[in-house]
Amino acid sequence: MTISNKKFGSLGEAAAADYLKQHRYKILEKNYKNKLGEIDIIARAGNTVVFVEVKTRSADPYLSGKYAVDQRKQFHIFRTAANYLEQKQCRLQPRFDIIEVELDRTTGKTLGINHIKAAFSQSESYSRF
Repeated sequence: MTISNKKFGSLGEAAAADYLKQHRYKILEKNYKNKLGEIDIIARAGNTVVFVEVKTRSADPYLSGKYAVDQRKQFHIFRTAANYLEQKQCRLQPRFDIIEVELDRTTGKTLGINHIKAAFSQSESYSRF
């Protein structure tokens, strides 16, 4: 029996949050939503606020989660992050990471985690949003 897609994604996000905590990140928000979009995890590392997109995948050497974060998805993440920073009056340096989580589809066991720091960036000012 395989795990439902919703449960599968939740397990991946939980594994990513645990990974971040083990690496001394402070989790600020999980599944943060506003009118502009959603960000899976918002964490703090020193003077940096890290916006994390989690991509959960089954074992497949030909499929990488980072390729699912296309320019359109990045744009939504930037807008959502800019809104978060303004709403929270956060002055920390933002960074945009992707965490790829590989899970066993039947057991939900974490097989691997790939943390891509600064996976993408916004070269224009956040003020345009």
